[in-house]
Amino acid sequence: MSYLPNTDADRAAMLQAIGLESVEPLFSRIPADRRDPALKLPPPLSEPELLAEMQAMSESDRSLRQMACFRGGGAYHHFVPSAVGAITSRSEFYTSYTPYQPEVSQGNLQAIFEFQSLVCELTGMEVANASMYDGSSALAEAALMAAGITKRRRVVTVDSMHPEYRRVVETYFGGQGLVLQTIASAGGLLPALAADRSVDGETAALLVQQPNVFGCIEDLEALAEAAHRHGALLVVAANPIALGLLRPPGECGADIVVGEGQPLGLPVSYGGPYLGLMATRAAYMRQLPGRLVGMTNDDRGQRGYVLTLQAREQHIRRERATSNICTNEGLCALAATVYLSLLGPQGLRQVAELCLRKAHYAAGQIAALPGFSLAYAAPFFHEFVLRCPRPPAEINARLREAGILGGLELGAWYPDLADSMLLCVTEMVSRGQIDHLVDMLREEARR
Repeated sequence: MSYLPNTDADRAAMLQAIGLESVEPLFSRIPADRRDPALKLPPPLSEPELLAEMQAMSESDRSLRQMACFRGGGAYHHFVPSAVGAITSRSEFYTSYTPYQPEVSQGNLQAIFEFQSLVCELTGMEVANASMYDGSSALAEAALMAAGITKRRRVVTVDSMHPEYRRVVETYFGGQGLVLQTIASAGGLLPALAADRSVDGETAALLVQQPNVFGCIEDLEALAEAAHRHGALLVVAANPIALGLLRPPGECGADIVVGEGQPLGLPVSYGGPYLGLMATRAAYMRQLPGRLVGMTNDDRGQRGYVLTLQAREQHIRRERATSNICTNEGLCALAATVYLSLLGPQGLRQVAELCLRKAHYAAGQIAALPGFSLAYAAPFFHEFVLRCPRPPAEINARLREAGILGGLELGAWYPDLADSMLLCVTEMVSRGQIDHLVDMLREEARR
């Protein structure tokens, strides 16, 4: 089906509907010198010349394989086992798309079913879906879902929720009569008392992050009690690697758990494609967006996989749809499934422990330097906010010259943290690289 006018008559009818005779007035606000500019293209190259130029361009970049990476803030540099790429690159997986005819997509459906099962184990929830685009849109979908369940129009979050996640939720809320209220954290955390005062009988959900954008670990159990006291749901955006050590949000009282699946076998990859995780309690299963794959037996007793729920408006639900998600994130979900299957519970815990121990070693070494200090005393996982004696942008520029990708500068998000950066340490950083960072920061303290 085409959504564009295919004939001159179609185009004329559309122009007539908006009171125009031609398309030119639609572009009148674009400066004339910017319309259809002449393309200043270089002369054509032969194939060897083009390959040589592309090779030279690639060598001018530095990848995370060449630098010590202390940058996090939502996308993380973790080790990806070679088997992940070997399996996801098989043609039967990377060429498959949305299972419109699930009965002939058994392999695809089984992969999604296994992914859902692993997400449930990871989050401590009863049912999980597939095809969430990324962590931020999964959070927005969860907020919409909570509003639909509670029939309330107000959602509360905290400024320690990732600012870009909050902006995505606000975008989803636009035009739907829903309100997102952001309250202040204290000492890097959301106090349960502050949550209890902000959530009321008109609140659909409380949205929190675990660990939060500052790297601090929230008291989910206390926050769940505060939300439930007023009949609101608790929605948690969790880092899946951290769940290798922390109590699953489901055991802490969360009603919906979402997250960014990128740390589970997906590279940083310039920001995508990524993978949204989403799980909930069985009571809310029919409000889940996306897809839900189930396992059953056919009339011959053979195991089979079925597309149990399809929430898209293009399917039979039409105007009662809970989602308009179209693109299937099955390949990214497969990568996460392979990653988790290879590591297993002990392997995931080992990765999380390495992140935790290395991050705390780095924090202790850096905080001992004159002029540097940790912004918060709260427990943290593998990220921490570091106050600096010099502008973080200047420090990062010198770190890059030394082959170090420094922390995320927080001033653009939080003006009161203009002197701070968010440092992240994963299992990919060696002790020698941490010590090199400490030496570089010691030099900064002497400037």
